[in-house]
Amino acid sequence: QVQVVESGGGLVQAGGSLRLSCAAPGRTFRYYAMGWFRQAPGKEREFVAGIAASGGRTYNADAVKGRFTISRDNAKNTVSLQMNSLKPEDTAVYYCAAASTISSGSIYPRAYDYWGQGTQVTVSS
Repeated sequence: QVQVVESGGGLVQAGGSLRLSCAAPGRTFRYYAMGWFRQAPGKEREFVAGIAASGGRTYNADAVKGRFTISRDNAKNTVSLQMNSLKPEDTAVYYCAAASTISSGSIYPRAYDYWGQGTQVTVSS
């Protein structure tokens, strides 16, 4: 079992920035692809950004390209999501997830085995 814990959410004005962090203690973290997803009220959970286990490959959803950056530090067992130029439509609960069987990562929630509890991000207009 891998425990995944997010932090860093909050309230920000449109155009502002937030940095989300995710911690996943354990020796196996370096072998897991990691992803960020979000879910707004009344909507399905959607992919935001992903990063391969090695950190050598990252990929973003079209809605956040050029604004969000995912990174990881395998020495510290953490993954981060830097969010810039935030828009009201970015408002959602953001979830960090770990994929134990797909080192390259995936945009599909079903590929991820372990999920955090989520952190709220609210962008005011």
